[in-house]
Amino acid sequence: MHPNDLEKRAGEYRRNEELEKYLNDINSCMKEAELKLLNEEIKEYPIVFIMGSFRSGTTLLEQWLASTGEFAYPSNMLSRFYGAPIIGSKIVRLLTEEKFNFRNELMGFGGESSYESSNGKTKGALEPNEFWYFWRRFLPEDIWNYNDEQLMKYVDTGVMAKEMWGIAREFDKPLALKGLICNYNIGFLNSIFPKALFIWIKRDLEKTVQSALRARERQYGTRRQWYSFRIPEYEELIKINNMEEQVRGQINCINHAVGNGLEKVGEEKKICINYEDFCLSPADLYFEIYEKLKKQGYAIDKQYIGIREFTAR
Repeated sequence: MHPNDLEKRAGEYRRNEELEKYLNDINSCMKEAELKLLNEEIKEYPIVFIMGSFRSGTTLLEQWLASTGEFAYPSNMLSRFYGAPIIGSKIVRLLTEEKFNFRNELMGFGGESSYESSNGKTKGALEPNEFWYFWRRFLPEDIWNYNDEQLMKYVDTGVMAKEMWGIAREFDKPLALKGLICNYNIGFLNSIFPKALFIWIKRDLEKTVQSALRARERQYGTRRQWYSFRIPEYEELIKINNMEEQVRGQINCINHAVGNGLEKVGEEKKICINYEDFCLSPADLYFEIYEKLKKQGYAIDKQYIGIREFTAR
């Protein structure tokens, strides 16, 4: 997201500046303690990256992965500790896990997911979060101008990887999160994480276009404002006056980039699924994830007991 785009958000989508400052203060205070945790031995858990275009079902997929109980994930609560996510994970566990709930001192964080969201934003302390502030700590603001090799030189990959593995270690589960900010840099992520699974979710193009246009209207009050991350083709796409055509080009470019990136990833580290097929049978995807992780030496529960079907929106 470009800083200029943030300033144009409408109504409820505007930033809470007082909250931003408070969170910055908290995370700054935790910085030194977090660095000490990075020196501890950390197991390399698999990292599950959700890839694909915006408005293609990525939030629903993340909510579903979280609901299985087999994956750690960045919740809305954890996202507030974007500068110290390992410490944040300890705090989340302390406040929300039943075994730490002494005589019901702390209640009200749990509950089943409603699988609702608005422009990728969920409601509830333990609902999944896009975790963009964490990603922005490491990635350049104009990431669309960087190729994989340039990112390797720019990013402190050691700290980034250790913090992701640290979150997984605290919950003792693979970490699942959105990686859309790296749609054009899948090779970069693949080179950092030996154990990883990239799940590319695709949706019917025209339905994605219409959903994206409605998202623009909600977030900015107009269809003419660019929505989501800028991409290498931004300067050409922004010249297109027909908004449907512009968004269609944006989504096609993203899907083309993800497809190209995954061509260089081993079969045991990638899954491609259609949104409509996922909604019809989430269990099929679960078993495919099970098999892919098993090949990487990690086993989630073989039995699937989650939701049987979603209504495709």
